[in-house]
Amino acid sequence: MANKEIIPVFFAADECYTPFLAVALTSIKKYASADRQYQIHVLCTGIDEEKQKSVLAMQTENIKIRFENISEKASQIYDVMRCRDYYTSAIYYRLFIPDLFPQYDKAIYLDCDTVLLEDIAILFDKEIGDNFIGAVADQAVSAVPQFREYTKNALDVDAEEYFNSGVIVLNLKQLRAIDFYKTFYGILSSYDFTVAPDQDCLNLICKGKVYFYGAEWNRMPIGGVTDNPPKLIHYNLAMKPWHYDGVLYEEYFWEFAKQTEYYEVILAQKQAFTPEMAERDRVGGEKLIALAKSEADNPNNYIRTQRKIKSK
Repeated sequence: MANKEIIPVFFAADECYTPFLAVALTSIKKYASADRQYQIHVLCTGIDEEKQKSVLAMQTENIKIRFENISEKASQIYDVMRCRDYYTSAIYYRLFIPDLFPQYDKAIYLDCDTVLLEDIAILFDKEIGDNFIGAVADQAVSAVPQFREYTKNALDVDAEEYFNSGVIVLNLKQLRAIDFYKTFYGILSSYDFTVAPDQDCLNLICKGKVYFYGAEWNRMPIGGVTDNPPKLIHYNLAMKPWHYDGVLYEEYFWEFAKQTEYYEVILAQKQAFTPEMAERDRVGGEKLIALAKSEADNPNNYIRTQRKIKSK
């Protein structure tokens, strides 16, 4: 008998990222097994009804899509939200999954700037034991010495064990047991995390309780070509094929983009991307590295402050 267990997959999106959500969903559809049921939940605080209809039209017999308006829940953390560069409040929506979806004990969260090259069910089916989370070590951190120094000296997390939060499998049962939302809110309220707020907090909470997948399940262009073919590509940070030519693995993005009704919209975005915007990306990247270095050296950074409190 075919396995019909529901596989819950969550995205967080806003108006601007709807086209890229459509690309990610197209890739999921291509590799989805006919023997499985996939429930896509799109966490948002309001997306145009026509855009919602265009995404809902992508449903199939075994892939269902729901838009989940979490405005009320999101309003609870507006006072501690920290956003920088092109990030929006959507980076925090994943925090609400354990509380808002008690029907699931396990779920996948994906950023919209991802494409699948394998059935997402393969990732879901991997046993992560009693770990809080399943994730991939962040290749952007490993590639930049200042980021490596930051995770160790500001968070007390080795770079090899600092995971990227854009592709994660959540052990919702375990997270509910530790009152995940309250814990996260407490940490976020206690310190102004300016480098990667949501990701840093997740790493602090889940330290020592992470099941690490192979890098092929969150392959970033910044990681370079490796011997292991990617199973999921994550166009992280500024490495967006809808902005730049020559981004590693860009061919996969465009393959799926061409199958969506947003192809011309995405092309227009690329054509409208100016040298001035590229310069802002460059400067933003330099500032982020400098910020990470500054926090690593800060005598009152998060981990050093916590040590002082514990020593009293």
